[in-house]
Amino acid sequence: MDDQRCPCGSGDLFSGCCGPLLAGETLAPTAERLMRSRYTAFVRQDGEYLRASWHPSTRPSAIEFEPSLEWRRLLIVDRSGGGPFDRDGVVEFEAFWRQDGDRGSMRERSRFVREDRRWFYVDGDVE
Repeated sequence: MDDQRCPCGSGDLFSGCCGPLLAGETLAPTAERLMRSRYTAFVRQDGEYLRASWHPSTRPSAIEFEPSLEWRRLLIVDRSGGGPFDRDGVVEFEAFWRQDGDRGSMRERSRFVREDRRWFYVDGDVE
C-alpha cells in the first residue's frame, strides 16, 4: 500500500503522507493532519494508532471494527485553530462509507488538543 494514494484524500502516496504517522516515525503538525491520519487508521483498522492518538482523558479501553464496513472517502468541511502553534483545534469532516450494499456518510465536528507538541483527538459531535 506504500506506493498507493493515501486514503486520507491528500493526493499524496501513503508512504509520504499518513504512513509515517501511523508507523510512529513522525507527529502530526496540525489537528487536521491528525484527523486525516486517524481516518486512514480507520480505513486500515489500525486500533493501536487510534488509541495512541486519542487523548488519555477520553480514550476507550478497546476499539472494535466492523469487518464489512468500508470507508471510501474523506471530506474536510471546516477547521478552526489546530495549527502548529495552537493549543486546541476543531476539524469538521464528512466520511463516506459502504457496508453490505448500503452507502452513506457520517459527519463529525472533532475536538483536538496539543500537549507537549503532540496533537490528540479528544472527542466529537456526530451530526
